[in-house]
Amino acid sequence: MQQIFNFIIRNSNRLLFLLLLGISLGLTIQSHSFHRSRVINSANFLSGGVYEKINRVNEYLNLRAENDELVLENARLKSLLFNKEDTTKLPLPDTIKGVKPADIIVSKVIHNTYSTHENFITLNSGSNEGVKPDMGVINSLGIVGIVDNTSPRYSTVISILNMKSQINAKLKKSNHFGSLTWDGASTGFVQLKDVPRLASVRKGDTIVTGGQSVIFPEGINIGTVETIYKETQTSFYVIKVKLFNDMTNLGHVYIIKSKDREELINLEKKGKDE
Repeated sequence: MQQIFNFIIRNSNRLLFLLLLGISLGLTIQSHSFHRSRVINSANFLSGGVYEKINRVNEYLNLRAENDELVLENARLKSLLFNKEDTTKLPLPDTIKGVKPADIIVSKVIHNTYSTHENFITLNSGSNEGVKPDMGVINSLGIVGIVDNTSPRYSTVISILNMKSQINAKLKKSNHFGSLTWDGASTGFVQLKDVPRLASVRKGDTIVTGGQSVIFPEGINIGTVETIYKETQTSFYVIKVKLFNDMTNLGHVYIIKSKDREELINLEKKGKDE
């Protein structure tokens, strides 16, 4: 205690100066808004920097606990995913012209060939779900093919990348029809043949299904015009069509039922017999 008194007595002038300086600074800050704002900003800057450093230290120290929480959360999410029957099942579309959602079967491609001249696709839906031969198969981008054969749980589809495939198609902007085929050259392109030369067609025009068959409804997307050729011996165009679909990468598809198919086939057959 005596040492403290001796220190105060020895430095009394300095301590008095510092006390008076502090009082004067306090009075100046209180009476002038500019000085007060500067002091507050400086204090906030210093305290903010200190808080940031403290927060970084706390975050580092809490990493172990946060990692443990993340591990538990990942385990919970995986449990939910693995316990679901099908987390990728698509909803039924309601935008297909002339087709009700009840007339659509959602299926999944489980095998797909595209490297031969006669390519086929296998789906995980069959006669148990109501799949029958000659039903059209599409996805969100466009047509995929036509059902060929079925078993109780599976079905095979003639891909549009099949040289035996022929599908009625037309220019979207007009009613000029043709026959959609594949020449076996590229998985990204098909050919629309027998289009009259009277048709106004340009690169980039959209090609859709024609609706002149019981397999596909009218207006389903196919692709766009890439190149236009004139057949020298006929009065028709051959159009190279760039597909909207990537036929080498197919997932879920929609199988389209046609309730009127048998009636129309019988009617057409009756007309031919007469």
